[in-house]
Amino acid sequence: MNPTIEQLQTLCAIAQAAGQQIMDVYAQDFASWQKDDASPLTEADLRADRSIRAGLESAFPGIFVWSEESVSAGARNAETFFLVDPLDGTKEFVQRSDEFTVNIALIHQGQPVAGVVLAPATGELFYAAQGLGAWQSQANEANGALPLCVAPARSGTPLRVLGSRSHGGPALAAWLAQLPLAHDFVAAGSSLKFCRIAQGQADIYPRFGPTSQWDTAAAQCVLEQAGGRVSDFAGQRLRYGLQRPVLNPEFLAVGDAQWLQNLAPLQTRTQQPSITPS
Repeated sequence: MNPTIEQLQTLCAIAQAAGQQIMDVYAQDFASWQKDDASPLTEADLRADRSIRAGLESAFPGIFVWSEESVSAGARNAETFFLVDPLDGTKEFVQRSDEFTVNIALIHQGQPVAGVVLAPATGELFYAAQGLGAWQSQANEANGALPLCVAPARSGTPLRVLGSRSHGGPALAAWLAQLPLAHDFVAAGSSLKFCRIAQGQADIYPRFGPTSQWDTAAAQCVLEQAGGRVSDFAGQRLRYGLQRPVLNPEFLAVGDAQWLQNLAPLQTRTQQPSITPS
């Protein structure tokens, strides 16, 4: 299944409409509260979710939508569906950091075949689709879209490692300590870490700790279509599905796969418990 350029542009427009809802909240005082899993929730999450769901249901009637904040009614066995995080990086949003995103992915037979990642605060828009490649554009700029391509592996230069601002802890520190390559580490928020690798600005993102399907699918599509890969520590590509666990295994997102040949073997930690949509 290869989405058309028109369908991808429609997904971009839906993400941008949600981004405007988010920025309307961001521009004023807002409250946050905790969900059952102790993650934060704001009015921006809910407004963006409503905006995206309305847009997808209008433009793509009949396709199941699984969002972090809501789930379509009906049978949950579709092999083609939308996977949505209306506001990825709510912690960054609450802290008034600009590193939060809107993520919309189209999943077909377990793989993301289209993905849109919007950073509303900066205007950065990343989008990709199977058969079309990966692209970046900037709000309010006339230069148009630029193709994305990962940076090739380089000898004699440090490995550029990205990590989460909110997760990682001892496991990430231990992984960095055993790297056989010189490296520079930079912390970043939300799904933008994948996009920075797709831009060629970083080389690898090791993820320790929980992520959900909606956190990674859209950005995985962007990175893969830019020439990168996202796989668990056993080397298996991340997969998605309504009947699969909500939580992903720990993973490596990498630009040039040649970097992996130089990394020390890593032992996968115990995986997170299985949770299906509710």
